[in-house]
Amino acid sequence: MPQIKSAKKRVKVAAKKAANNKAANSALKTAIKKAYAAIDENAQDKDAVVKAAVIKIDKAAAKNLLHKNTAARKKSNLVTKLNKA
Repeated sequence: MPQIKSAKKRVKVAAKKAANNKAANSALKTAIKKAYAAIDENAQDKDAVVKAAVIKIDKAAAKNLLHKNTAARKKSNLVTKLNKA
């Protein structure tokens, strides 16, 4: 455990940021899985689910949770699968 006040604060801040990033990544993965499931099941609301997932991917890229090229690849794969369905 750190002794210096600023180091103690960094531990708290790092833990909070890690928790926020973990929650955001989990929500992102869930949205992507729901989108793929909706496409596979040919659900009526698949367009809306995919659009929501694309928005989440964009937000994750804006927050630097995903690299911009990774985000672009994930969106491309989702939309391509949607268009093929």
